[in-house]
Amino acid sequence: MRILFLGDIVGRPGRRAVASALPRLAKSERVDFVVANCENASGGKGVAPEAAEELFDAGIDVLTSGNHVWQHREIVPYLAENARLLRPANLPAGTPGVGWTVRARRGSNVPVGVLNVIGRVFMGPADCPFRAADAAVEAMRKETRVILVDAHAEATSEKGGLAWYLDGRVSAVLGSHTHVQTADETILPGGTALLTDAGMCGPEQSVLGMKSDQVVRRFLTSLPVRFDVAPGPVLVQGALVDVDETTGGARAIRRVRERIAA
Repeated sequence: MRILFLGDIVGRPGRRAVASALPRLAKSERVDFVVANCENASGGKGVAPEAAEELFDAGIDVLTSGNHVWQHREIVPYLAENARLLRPANLPAGTPGVGWTVRARRGSNVPVGVLNVIGRVFMGPADCPFRAADAAVEAMRKETRVILVDAHAEATSEKGGLAWYLDGRVSAVLGSHTHVQTADETILPGGTALLTDAGMCGPEQSVLGMKSDQVVRRFLTSLPVRFDVAPGPVLVQGALVDVDETTGGARAIRRVRERIAA
């Protein structure tokens, strides 16, 4: 089984680039299941229900999120009703939505478990992602051995540590949040694939997908500055993981990086 994970989708340019690239990528790479992080899909911060539906229509099976998922108020009831959009599993009890799901693509008899957790290093308050992953993985392994974890965190050490902690129990731990694709893809001894950040699906000539002059102004003045999604060509970044359907172990992992013209 081949699973494609796409890094943080940034604004309308990111959504359009994914919709353009995904059919071709899915066909050429023989992709069986697609997961993407959408927490910046609407205006560069947060995700609105219509943007989530647009990404599902583009061919994404499960959407993950992170600390910006609550930016648009209308996403709260949508999260409560739609288990294909995940919020971090290690948020407090009573938070709307779910943090993990197990589902199969139409026509496939192999279900895929997807878990979304958020880090605590340089991030806001959250419960322990390691302990939350324990409970979720134990539940998912009753239904499938193929499990992908989106570790939405700032620190590569925390994301790498989570992968080592879960090694042999999940197929892959793939990082999101920083928008900068790392080059540390590997398969750990127990068979878990690791990439500490998948990167972003967002404008190439930008700072993390936003207009560079606005970001520079913020650094120079320390004053509040509105950030807008940058124009121009878009990078579609992520990771492709080849998984043994029987054991759940990863056989290969490869970074994905494509440039889509504006």
